[in-house]
Amino acid sequence: VQLQASGGGLVQAGGSLRLSCAASGRGFTTYATGWFRQAPGKEREFVAAITWSGGNTYYRDSVKGRFTVSRDNAKNTVYLQMDNLKPEDTAVYFCALTGHGNPALIFEYRYWGQGTLVTVSS
Repeated sequence: VQLQASGGGLVQAGGSLRLSCAASGRGFTTYATGWFRQAPGKEREFVAAITWSGGNTYYRDSVKGRFTVSRDNAKNTVYLQMDNLKPEDTAVYFCALTGHGNPALIFEYRYWGQGTLVTVSS
């Protein structure tokens, strides 16, 4: 299984970006796709997740109302629409797949993409 994250870039505070996570390969039944981020000098943290069956969504509190996670099952792609971005959202964003468990817990995830950098200027 391979994951390709894209869509990062430089944006001013208040702006928007949409990240994409395309999955390829076989041999793994995905329960959920998650987005995580890691800022310089900080631990990787959960941002959002969506289940493939049912489309249940999960968000960390600081992004609720600003970020929206969605999926296109036909394209095996998950999106993270990020609106009203803040400087504290600056980080490398990763997508990952889990086959079970709590989608908000990082240790549940088995496959990881390479990350895409989001920089929000003030």
